[in-house]
Parts: sequence; C-alpha cells; structure tokens
Amino acid sequence: MGMRNTITSVLAVVLISGTLTNCSVPAPPMSFQAASPFVTAASFRDGAEDGTNDVVAEYCTRCHSERMRRGDLVLEGFDVATAPQNGEIVERMIRKLRAGMMPPSGARRPDPGVLAEVVSDLESTLDEAAERNPNPGTRMFQRLNRAEYHNTIRELFGIAVDVSAFLPLDTKSANFDNIADVQMPSATLMEGYLRAAEHVSRIVLGDPDAEIQSTVYRLSRIQSQKDRVEGAPFGTRGGLSRVHNFPADGKYVFHIMPYNAVEGEVFGRTFGTEQLEISIDGDRIALLTIDRWMMESEPTGLNVRTDSIYVTAGPKRVTAAFIRQFEGEVDDLIRPIDHTLADGQIGIGYGVTTQQHLQRLTILGPFEVTGVSDNPTRRAVFTCRPTAPAEARPCAESIVGNLASDAYRRPLKEDDVSALMDFYDEGVQDGGFEGGVRMALQAILASPHFLFRMEEVPDGVAPGEIYNISETDLASRLSYFMWGAPPDEELIEVAERGRLSRSREFEQQVRRMLADPRAEALATRFASQWLRLQDLEDVHPDALTYPYFDETLSEAMNRETELFFSHLVEEDRPVLELLTADYTFVNERLARHYGVPGIIGPEFRKMSYPDETRRGLLGHGSILTMTSAADRTSPVLRGKWVLEVLLGTPPPPPPAGVPAFEEVGEAEEGRFLTVRERMEQHRANPSCRSCHVIIDPIGLALENFDVTGAWRIRDGGNMVDPASDLYDGTPLAGPEDLRNALLSRPEVFYRVFTENLMAYALGRRLEYYDMPTVRAIVKEAGEEGYKLSAFILGVVRSAAFKSAKAPRPAIAAVPEGAQEGF
Repeated sequence: MGMRNTITSVLAVVLISGTLTNCSVPAPPMSFQAASPFVTAASFRDGAEDGTNDVVAEYCTRCHSERMRRGDLVLEGFDVATAPQNGEIVERMIRKLRAGMMPPSGARRPDPGVLAEVVSDLESTLDEAAERNPNPGTRMFQRLNRAEYHNTIRELFGIAVDVSAFLPLDTKSANFDNIADVQMPSATLMEGYLRAAEHVSRIVLGDPDAEIQSTVYRLSRIQSQKDRVEGAPFGTRGGLSRVHNFPADGKYVFHIMPYNAVEGEVFGRTFGTEQLEISIDGDRIALLTIDRWMMESEPTGLNVRTDSIYVTAGPKRVTAAFIRQFEGEVDDLIRPIDHTLADGQIGIGYGVTTQQHLQRLTILGPFEVTGVSDNPTRRAVFTCRPTAPAEARPCAESIVGNLASDAYRRPLKEDDVSALMDFYDEGVQDGGFEGGVRMALQAILASPHFLFRMEEVPDGVAPGEIYNISETDLASRLSYFMWGAPPDEELIEVAERGRLSRSREFEQQVRRMLADPRAEALATRFASQWLRLQDLEDVHPDALTYPYFDETLSEAMNRETELFFSHLVEEDRPVLELLTADYTFVNERLARHYGVPGIIGPEFRKMSYPDETRRGLLGHGSILTMTSAADRTSPVLRGKWVLEVLLGTPPPPPPAGVPAFEEVGEAEEGRFLTVRERMEQHRANPSCRSCHVIIDPIGLALENFDVTGAWRIRDGGNMVDPASDLYDGTPLAGPEDLRNALLSRPEVFYRVFTENLMAYALGRRLEYYDMPTVRAIVKEAGEEGYKLSAFILGVVRSAAFKSAKAPRPAIAAVPEGAQEGF
C-alpha cells in the first residue's frame, strides 16, 4: 500500500473514532423537575432554601409557568433542594439574576438584598454538590487548527509556511476555532493534510525537482502606502515585505504591478516618476522605474519586471518598496470622495493626490535549477550525513526519531520509528537518502500523532472514572493554551521527568511561559476571538461617506486592541482595566483618527486619554467599527456585542416575520430621521420591544461614536442624543455612564472573562457543570487583586484542565425530562 493510502486509512480510523467519542445528546426541554410538590409561601421563612423557593414562586412563576413558558423556561414546582439535578436551568437563572435582567424591567421586583441572597443560595447549593461529585468533562483529542498548525511548523523548523491553500477554514464554536466537538472529519480535510505535508516537506528540505511556479503577494487597494512597512529597508515607503520560501537554487523573475486610478493611469501621476527597490534579506537585487505616464491600456499594461536573478534555496525576506523621495504630509486619498462638479467634468478622482501604490508582487521560478544549497533549516533536519552505504539507515533512524519526537510532542514508542522507516525505505528507492528522509517527514506531518492532540486514557481506568492526564499531555495543554504552539524543550523536559505535576514547578513554568514573547498568542488568538476582532475584516464603511477609512486604519484599530491586551498580560494588570484603562496604544494614523495630536510615525506607543470618553474597550475603534453598518451606526449591533461579549447574556434571535431595521423609513416630514428615531419606530412592534428594550439603551449610549469610531456630536445635522435607561432602570447619558453601569456588577464581567478563558484553554464548550469551577476561579483571583495571571493560574490549576472523565463506550439515551447532574 502506498504512502497516501496508508496515511489516509489511519486518519480515517482516528477521525471516525473521534467523532463517535465526541458525540453528544441533544439537551432536554428546560423544565424544572422538582423532587416534591411546591408549597406556596407568602413571605420568607427562616430557612434559606424556603426563602429562595418563596421568591421564585412569587416573582418568577407568573411568566415562567407551564402556560406562559417565557424564554422557554418553566419554574413551576421549583425547589432549591433539587437544584443539582437541574443544574442547567439553575445556572441559567443565576446568569440572568447576576446581570440584573430578571425580573424584567416593569415587573415587580423584590429588594436587591433579597435577590442577592437568592443568587448566593443557588450558587452555594450547586457548588457544594459539585465538590461532592466533581465532573471535569470529557475531551479525547483536538485537531491542530490552521493557526496552531502554522505555529507548530514554525517551532519545529524555524520557518513560516502558509498552508491556508490546503486546509479548510476552521469552524467556530463558543466563539473559538479550537473547540474539539466541531472539528469534524471529512475527505477534504484528510486530503488537505496530505497535501500540506507534501508542501511543507518541500519547503523545509528544498526541492531539486521543483517546477516553475508563480507566487503572488497582493496588497489591498485601500491600504495606505505612505509609511515604511515592517521589514523593509529604511529610506523606503509602502510596498510589501514577505518571507518567501525559494524551493531550489536557480533563477527567479520578479514582477511588480502598481495600482491605477480612474482613467487607467498609475496612482500619484502628479508626483512624477518613482523608483521601486526589490531586496532579499536587506540586499538590493533590482531597482525598477515606474513612469508617471504609464497607462493600463498600453500593450504591456502596468506590468514591470526584473531580469532573471539567481537566488539560493530557503526562506528569505523579499521586499518591494518605493524609494522615499521626500518627507511631509500627503493627502493619502485612495478611496472615492463625494462627487464634485470638477470630478464630473474632468475626471479627477481618487489616487491623484496620493503617491504611487504597489498592487502586487509576483515571484516566478525557479529557472535553470542547479540544486539545493545548505541552509539553517536543512542543517536542523540533517543532523548527520552518511559517508558510506552502511551508515545511511542508522543515520536516517536518528533523523526520523528526532523529528518524530518533536512533532509528536511526547516520548516515542517502540514501533513509532519502525513504522516511519517503512516510509523512508519507500522514498529511498527513487530519491536516495534525502528522498527517504523527505518521505518519512511527510508521514510524520500527516500522522494523527502530529495532527491531533490525543490524550490517552491510562490502563485500568473505567468508563466514567476521573483520571489525571499525563504530564506530557499537560505540557501540550499548557503550551497550546498560552502560546498557541507546541511545548518547548524546557517544558517537555520538566514533564518527562515527572515534575510538572508538582505545584511549585507547575506555577514556575506557567509564569515563565507568561513572560515569554510567545504569550502574545493570548492577545492575538484568545482575546481576538473572544472580542470578535476578526469581524473587523468584514466591515467596509461607505467609501463616499468615510473616504479616509482605509485598510491601514483598520489594521491599526485591530493592533491597538491586541497590544492593549498584551500589555495586561505582560504587566499582569487587573482584568477590570479592560473596561477602565485610561490609556491605549496608537500610531500616528490611529491617533489622528482619534483627534490626538503629537503622535508621529507608524510605530505604536502607549498613550493616555485626555478625557473619560474612550476609556477601556468601549472606546476602541475596532469594537465601534465592527459593530456598525456601512453607512450608519447600529445601536443593535453595539448593544448585542456588549450583551454577548461582556455580560454573557446574548439576546435571542429576532422572531420570524418581523421587519428588518432597514425597512424602517429613513425620512419623515422633509428631514432625515436619526438612528434613535428609527429605532423607536422599529421598537414600536410588540414582537420587537421585549428584546430591544434591553439591547437598544446599551448601543444608544455609544452613539457619540460614528461608524468608524470617531467622536461626533451631530449625526446628519441633528444633535446626537445618547440618553436612555438601562434594562434595570439605570440612566445612561453616554459611554461613561455605560461603563459605570458595567462596573457596578464586576462579578458578571469576571465570570464571563473566566468562562471564555476556560473554554479556550480546554478546547471545549463550557457546560453548566463547569460553572462551580468558574466561580471558584473568580473567588481565588479576587484574593490576588483580580490580576490577569490569577485567572490564568486558576484555569490551569483546575481539575477541568488537569484531569478528564473517561468516555463511556456507548452513548446512552437520556430519559425525557432528565438531565445529567454534577
């Protein structure tokens, strides 16, 4: 059986078994199962349980009855004594009560102190039950997602390889792309793994048989190019800088194409002819001239190319950037602005007042291949070289063993190397020693032991029994949580010596990892997904209304939020600074957008806010822009984001048949309606009111921020009115009031932050039986001043992170109306 068939068969078995293991049973209806009939009481009695039962009966069952079923929840017959058997329902009650959403606005409410006692009673009942009967949850294995695959290859070989063309997009669950139960198998996925393994092996080892191919690097049309890009030589501006993997020694041709404006002429015709430098690892290899009179309609179009240039194999930084001709302000208008008389008559459009912009760089080759030169990547793989035929196989076994041990993230078993050497033997037949190593490397990278983070159940553990995961598995959990990458040599060594399970050694390793630059993954991977920053890529503010919004500004907004969170990690700041921080990180482009003078250059730096309006995440351009429509702000999207991301109480989807907001009239009596007025019309529909009375006030409090997050006091000639009342009656008059309202219930934010951190760390959705652990982590973090490290340590110390429940061999049906308890 050939390599492809062998690996495909193994992958299929693993994927199918994983699918069966991760199957789940649909949740039963939300109906409370009381142990005994409920007895009505008119007031609190001495017992806490009776008092809680009385409050629920008096204030909750009118709406949550069998007849009304508001929120698809029935609380008739509620008895706190049976809360552990109805954990999912009770946790839902706790969430709403903690956020102050129940009883709803306008309904009769008990004294706040009484509600606090009810919540405390419910939580303590569930927490005590969880302590008696812990449940760390089950998760057999996770697949490396795209980002983890990329980072793992980088750590193994020291090079970045783009495999996005081979692997499908990752499915998200619970906001994250590393959740095991949605990492479903498919024939496309298995084929993608094989193609990715072949591609990576060619890049790592080089390919003397490489065919001529073209690689295109593109830049967005709406990306500013007036500043030097990272990695480019000083004295340049714009263009791009990428690490390109040259597969073999040979000749390559570099094509560049600039952007053209309205009539086909290049951008920046008024600035004259410019020069573009192409360099490899900082050394100039070509200087191209872009004539100001070039036109797209010419026979050669806007295409400019170099002669063939000899380049050796390996990863190298290729830069194509313009030579900077002068310093000073440039009206970098690269999007169409509102049409004028002059524009309509003489064709003056965007791109005229700016400088030339690079559209794409194409690298074509190799031609006249001469072989594959030695380079650091190859030297790291070929740790020995046979000098005689008898030395080839022992040398290959050593190389393959080293590669497999690092790739599998565990000590090798007896048959691991022998199985891989079968692939080596197959490769030797046609490709000699290097061909054999190449084939074995492909097998390693397509192996389930590399692609999946499988955690084996120890021998003798019965189904349903709780066990501690192995130390090497614990090391992988730590590194992929904190770094998004495999464990390093030190962490592996500590695990293999059996010392990672020791509390002191464990904490030392966690703090070491937090201080490592790779911990930036907590910002770029965890925080980015929790805060939905990826949605910013899909937002394109209307070009006519916001002509100065470009991709450079969008990227700066995204980077601001990532750097902000990274700062909290590096400095171990209190988590509540996510809402209260009077500082942020900006470069010149973003500072100018915020109206802050004195910030020069593309580098980001820490800046203190001059007033209260932008403190914390609620003032970040990334959050405000991605929660807007293209041509207007959206109180609904902004309110929904706060409810989902910061409060953990997402609103239900709109009922069927309700008119969309866009169908509400935009004008009335000869004037444009404000967003608030249109919202009020939409909310007049009784089907919409129950949800919008919760959502809208939150979003309206942020109305002083426009579509791109810039501060404003007018909207279409009308004064902005951000005043409203929160769902609990708290008056709001702007972002500061909204922030203070969130801060009045800090335990809600701490809980939501912990839930998201824990879900990301565990690689599974949190269930109701995880909530006692969440509350324990928050409580312990409070003893450490709610610092970020306290939450991270709380998660990794938890039984849910260090242990697991052995899966049962078959999925048993759950009786109707029953739920699994703690």
